[in-house]
Amino acid sequence: QVQLVESGGGSVQAGGSLNLSCSASSITYSDYCMGWVRQAPGKEREGVAVINNRDGSARYGDSVKGRFTISQDNASGTLLLQMHDLKPEDTAMYYCAIDRYYCLLVRTDFDAWGHGTQVTVSS
Repeated sequence: QVQLVESGGGSVQAGGSLNLSCSASSITYSDYCMGWVRQAPGKEREGVAVINNRDGSARYGDSVKGRFTISQDNASGTLLLQMHDLKPEDTAMYYCAIDRYYCLLVRTDFDAWGHGTQVTVSS
């Protein structure tokens, strides 16, 4: 069973940066998509970014394009999310997730999830 553990969340002022990491173990899929999904209190889940291990292609949600970068170390399975120019509306719990199918777009439905890491951006 895949296990995902996020780290790197915290509090930062608007305009600042944070890097999130997700360590993955027991990945049995030969091809898969990993991504970040966030959820703020009282709001629906929002797909942030995804990356496909097959070809390294990445997709981003409109609200984070140009500010966030997703990447993956295929050797270790670690998923990264570099976040720059953070805004108060980026405040949310950020979840790492994995799916056995190729991601054409950002998504909020995945096979397995981490427990999340909190990101808080103050104005």
